[in-house]
This record gives sequence, structure tokens and C-alpha cells, in this order.
Amino acid sequence: MIQKKLITLLLFAAITGFSQNKKNTFEVVSPDGKNKVKFELVKNAPKYAVLHGKTEVITPSDMGFLLKDNENLSTDFEIKNVQKISFNETWQQVWGEKKNIKNHYNQLSVELQQKGKNRRKLEIQFRAFNDGVAFRYVYPKQNVKDSIFIMDEKTTFNLKEDGKAWWIPAYRENRDEYLFKDAPVSTLDTVLTPLTIESKNGLAISFHEANLVDFASINLIKTKGTQLKADLVPWADGVKVRVKETFTSSWRTIQIGEKPGDLITSYLILNLNDPNKLANTSYVKPYKYFGIWWGMHIGKYSFWESDIQGATTKRAKEYMDFTAKEGFHHLLIEGWNKGWTPQWYENHMHMFSFTKSADNFDLEEVVAYGKKKNVALIGYHETGSNLINYLKEVDEGFALYKKMGMHSVKIGHVGSKLNMKEWHFGQFGVNYFRYILEKAAQYDLAVLYHESIKDTGERRTFPNMLSREAARGQEYNAWSEGNPPNHLTIIPFTRLLSGPMDFTPGIFDVEVKQGHAGKRVHGTAAQQLALYVTIYAPIQMMADLPENYEGKPALQFLKDVPTDWEDTKILEGKIGEYITTARKDRNSADWYLGTITNEKARDVNVALSFLDPNATYEAQIYADAEGTDETHNPAEIAISKKTVKASDILKLHLGGAGGTAIRFKKL
Repeated sequence: MIQKKLITLLLFAAITGFSQNKKNTFEVVSPDGKNKVKFELVKNAPKYAVLHGKTEVITPSDMGFLLKDNENLSTDFEIKNVQKISFNETWQQVWGEKKNIKNHYNQLSVELQQKGKNRRKLEIQFRAFNDGVAFRYVYPKQNVKDSIFIMDEKTTFNLKEDGKAWWIPAYRENRDEYLFKDAPVSTLDTVLTPLTIESKNGLAISFHEANLVDFASINLIKTKGTQLKADLVPWADGVKVRVKETFTSSWRTIQIGEKPGDLITSYLILNLNDPNKLANTSYVKPYKYFGIWWGMHIGKYSFWESDIQGATTKRAKEYMDFTAKEGFHHLLIEGWNKGWTPQWYENHMHMFSFTKSADNFDLEEVVAYGKKKNVALIGYHETGSNLINYLKEVDEGFALYKKMGMHSVKIGHVGSKLNMKEWHFGQFGVNYFRYILEKAAQYDLAVLYHESIKDTGERRTFPNMLSREAARGQEYNAWSEGNPPNHLTIIPFTRLLSGPMDFTPGIFDVEVKQGHAGKRVHGTAAQQLALYVTIYAPIQMMADLPENYEGKPALQFLKDVPTDWEDTKILEGKIGEYITTARKDRNSADWYLGTITNEKARDVNVALSFLDPNATYEAQIYADAEGTDETHNPAEIAISKKTVKASDILKLHLGGAGGTAIRFKKL
């Protein structure tokens, strides 16, 4: 039951959660008293610091901006007003990894004004949650009416302690599709967020941002020692942000956990976004889907018109037959439209059509056939990052899908830069991705972005934002050296902190007997099953070829495992080594568990205390077969059943690069 919102304007700084130590110094503390933000005006410049209990996390750090013509919006301030608010609600996700989300924080808002000739105003809002802190800048409308050009952000994060950072580089050709590395914070260069740090003080910390609208994304650059600085992604001309009269930055977020798993069950990012704005969400539904995608990546089929063309009417119908036979209801077909060439992924202004079918493919016939089989076709728009072309056709393309009764669209943006000019993460990209998302909602379309901007929690505001790639996914196993086994034990603690990911799991033929010679998945088939629990997304692909699923008993787990959850628990985990995740189905009494390891074999003891203590369950276990690991019979899955209860401890063995997936069916 959703609690009523409780908003209390606190008029006196002495009330619990807030304090004023001396002139120009204020504090705000999380509801549980653990996380504290200290704000102070030092020599007319705003500074903030963060503590967790008695542990200093961030020592006094700079704030503000540099505007055009070297105008400094980071000093010469005086405090004009201070406001404190407490907020407490529980809200319900349309879909998600947890049904009911508690949003409880204390907020401190400091209104500043410069003493110089323009007397510019700037408000800084701080929120202290039990799972971290956040702050943002609000530049209100004021007497100065000119356009505002932000040339730099002055915000720093002065980490008190060094620590191990899990990072990927910024400003690279493949955007965010890189393998995470670990290194001391003090050795970093410029990195993308989320940036996860295991601090020497024992805390797990993640830096990211939330509610990014009409602003540039932030990267983090290590400047000196353990100081990180906000680095706004620029336009092509070097300007970071251009706005008129007013702006509101995204929230700069610092999630804090006693252990790494706490970061995964933090909902701070979602809580910093606005509530659902969609009046109609009936078309937004979690699901699992098949596709021809893996066949294209391993080289069995081509994206373009050729002798091995993947998107043909005949093949689409065959896949729909298989989808229906196995009891599923969604199918994705890339390459259905005109414009694909063998060079489609290269940096060119490719000219795709979003209404004209490729040779040998009849869109209307395929959609009609699917309706007879109760299989919905998922739309696909590959822009090639040629947004000039796409924006001319997007309404016509979306209207075509709506006319045919289609309710999902995957939108790709292959290319190093948008329009071969602008970074995906700059203000141009931020505004483009939000524009397309809102436009899709006008046509009752749910969106799956690939090669996209990073997630900052907008799925709360627009639940039709189902999932996105924004990381190095399964396809790298099809045509490159592949993803090492530890990759899957890192991304839950890093990339997935920002939101759902379309990793495309479910490869049974992990040694890839068709297609590109010598390429393979660096893990076991049982691990692939476990990914449906350890990697969250409301839509999950079953990525392998139909013939690799046909007659396989392990397909039953994919039939059973849901993609919409009532609750999520991280039972244990160590970044880069292993993770064990349990989730409760939103629509039944069943629980599901996924546990995976890196290249090292591992014995895992799982306490089942998350189960209903008054019930008995049948544990349906899909594990690495005896002697199985990445290089020894990796496709072999041992299936067994066991009656269990909440007081039990399950002893599991994971082969190297292996895993176990379990359904706990309530009896």
C-alpha cells in the first residue's frame, strides 16, 4: 500500500536532520543519521563536504561554474536564504526490480547571490538519503536576460581516502563499450560514470548523476591526489551547456554503502527523478523476446540484403512459429528496412528508411502473421547516428508502427558521434534522446535504446524507457576476443547501478559452432541462465538460435523466469569475483536466484532466509554439470530438484566462469 506523501517545511534549523553550526555554515543529515552534508561559504565561495557516520567521505570541495568570457559563477557569493524540507513517501514502479520504493530524505536549499555587477543568483539543493547524498544547481530567472553559456563546471569531489576504482575511459570511439578496469583513484584520467570505488575506509561509493534534462552529462577527471572534478561533455564548439535565462543541472549523486552489494539495492537515482508523467502505461509491459540478432553477429546472416539476408519474410515467419510453439510472444527482426549496407556500422551519414521494407521482407505480412500466432513484432530503427535523416522520418516511422499495432521499438545509434559531430553524452545528445523518448510515448511505443546516452533514472518519469545497452554487451563474444569472465561480475556493481541493461543473455551454444571461427562466450551455459537474475532488465532477449534451444530441458528456466520483480536482494558479492542475487516475482510467490563467478571455480553457501519462513519450496536448480567450466563441456547443465525452506543453506559449486540459476517454487 502506497503511503501518503509527507512533506514538512521546517522553519527552524534546530529541527532533527538540519543544523547551523555558525554563520554561513549549514548541515543536512539523512533520516537515519548516517549520511551528512556540510555546506559552508568560505571567503564567499560555496564548499560542501560529506560524512558517513564519523567517516569523512568527501572533504571540503568546490562548487559552481565558469561562464562565457571567464565570468566566474563560483565565488563572490552571499547567502540570501536557506530552506529545509523533509520528505517521505513510498511510490510504486510501473515495472522494476522492486515494486515499492521508499523515498525518504532531508533537503537543504541554499540561495546565493553574487555581490558583483550582474548580481547573479544560484541555488544549490542538497538531499541526504539513507543510501547516499545528492546535490544540484538551479539557476533561476533573474534580471540578466542574456543567453547563458557554461564553459566549465567547478564541482570537485575531494575523496578523503584513496581506493580501488572500477572505471572505463571517457571520450573514446566506442562510447561506453569498454571493459572495466580497476585502479587506484589517484591514478585515474578522465572516466565515465557510474564510477564505483571501494574506499580504503571500507565503504563502497558510486558517483553518477540523476534526472539529466537539457544539460550536459558529467564525466569525472582526476586532477590531483584523490580529487575528482566534474567534466561536462562539450558541444563540438567547446561550449559545455547553452541555455536561455535559466537552467537546472542534473543531480550529482554519491551513493554510499557499507558493502558493494548495498549500491545495487540503492534507489537514490530513481528517487531523484520526477514521478510518472505518462497518463497511459497500458502498452508498457515487461517481456522476454527472441530475435535473429545473434545469427547476424556470428555471421550466419547479414544485416543487409544479400544471399544470407537475415530479415526475410520467410525467416520471420519461421521464427514466429518457434516463438509461438515455445510459449513466447515477442520477436525482434533487425534489418527489415531499406538502407543497410556491409558498411552500416562505420562512421558515415548512412541513409536508412524507416518506412520502406527491404527486398524479400514484407512488414505488413509479417505483422499480420504474428498476430495470428499471438507474437508481436518489435520495431527496429537503426539511425547510424545520422539524426538529420532520422528526425525527418521519425514521425512517419512511429506512425507506421502504431498503425500496425506495434508497441516496442529498438533504436540504434551506431557511430562514434551523433551526426558525426556531437558526443552522445553532450547536451545535444541529452536533448535528442529525451525528445525521441517523449515522441515515442505519443505513439504508444516503449523504447529500447542502443548506443545511447547513460541512464539517469528517467524510467521513473517515462516508464516507456524500458532498457538500453550503454555498455559492452554479449555481441562482443561473437566477433572479437570476447568478454572475459570477470566482466559479468563487475557490471552489476558499475554500469547496472544506473539502470536496466539489454545485455542479451541466453546463449546455450557457448562455444559458437556456427559463424565466425574461433569465437565463443567465455562462460558456461548455466552462467548464461543465471544472468537473467544477476542482470536486471524488464525486457530480456533469449539471444541464441532457435535450433540451439530446441529440445533443451534448460529452456524451461527461460520460460519460467520473470522480468518484473517485487523485491531484489544481493545475498553476497565481491566486485570482479562473484555475485549472488535473489529476486521475488511480482506476480507469484516464487523467488529466483542467480549466482555467477569469474574464471575461478567457487563453492557458494546460500542462506535461504529470504524465503517465506512459513512455507516450503521446490528448488529447481540449473547448475554447471560436474567437471564443467569455461573450457570443459561448458554447455552442459545439470538440472535437479530439492525441497527447501527458509532455514536451509544451499551448497552450490560453480565451475570456472560458471553459474547456477534456481527457481524456488512455493508448494
